[in-house]
Amino acid sequence: MPALDLPPDPVATVTGAASGIGLAAAIRLAGLGCRVCLADLGEDRLARAAAAVAAAVPGAGVMTRATDVSRPEEVERLEAAVRDRFGGTDILMNNAGIQPGSAIPGDLETWRRVLEVNLWGIIHGCRAFLPGMLARGRPGRIVNTGSKQGITTPPGDPAYNVAKAGVKAFTEALAHELRSTEGARIGAHLLIPGFVFTPLTAKGRAEKPAAAWTPEQTVDFMLDRLAAGDFYILCPDNDVPRALDEKRILWAAGDIVENRPALSRWHPDHAEAFRAFVAGEG
Repeated sequence: MPALDLPPDPVATVTGAASGIGLAAAIRLAGLGCRVCLADLGEDRLARAAAAVAAAVPGAGVMTRATDVSRPEEVERLEAAVRDRFGGTDILMNNAGIQPGSAIPGDLETWRRVLEVNLWGIIHGCRAFLPGMLARGRPGRIVNTGSKQGITTPPGDPAYNVAKAGVKAFTEALAHELRSTEGARIGAHLLIPGFVFTPLTAKGRAEKPAAAWTPEQTVDFMLDRLAAGDFYILCPDNDVPRALDEKRILWAAGDIVENRPALSRWHPDHAEAFRAFVAGEG
């Protein structure tokens, strides 16, 4: 694994850290020498996660903070707590997310909650932590967890797609602002996981599907690409290689350029053209 450019005695804050990708990231970052703050909902879940980090990395500096990322005041208190305990944050991973399912004429409260956690949670995290990270004057990273669903926007879960599309646009704007800020040593990155077996995606299954990556595989890939300087960290899985992801993303962009119907990949009149495009025919 290539080495990350970490300052001395680095500090990482991870939201959604009680399970899945967030917990795997906290363990890996602790293994790289970071003191870590695990933020999530549920004191019991956080205690189990902290114990997992301590078991994996004996002697690691670990703190936990119950935080609802949809509430800006709680995220601000999280930032203050990390600053009081560890002196500040060098790596911020805005990873908390939910996916209860949604429909356009569906429950309005579901739409509100998905947008507040998956999009506003990331905005709150960046707004609360970035001033202090810049003031530290140290190299740092902000990683926001997006989704391929925020890029190709497949039918079936519009609230999640809208939120993750917003995460992509926000993180792109953040990266531009940071590279345009004199003296800033903070990089922004968009994590785009593939199919990962986590509590969010398990849907009652106890065993990992063969197509899915583990959270650990996803985080190892993320750290490799962070070290390489990637902004778009586009993760494959055991079913979808990068080449297929690229074809799907290019086709989605082509809907605009070619003036095709929205989501033409799923339109019966364009099914054969999409198949041929993926196959490299014509």
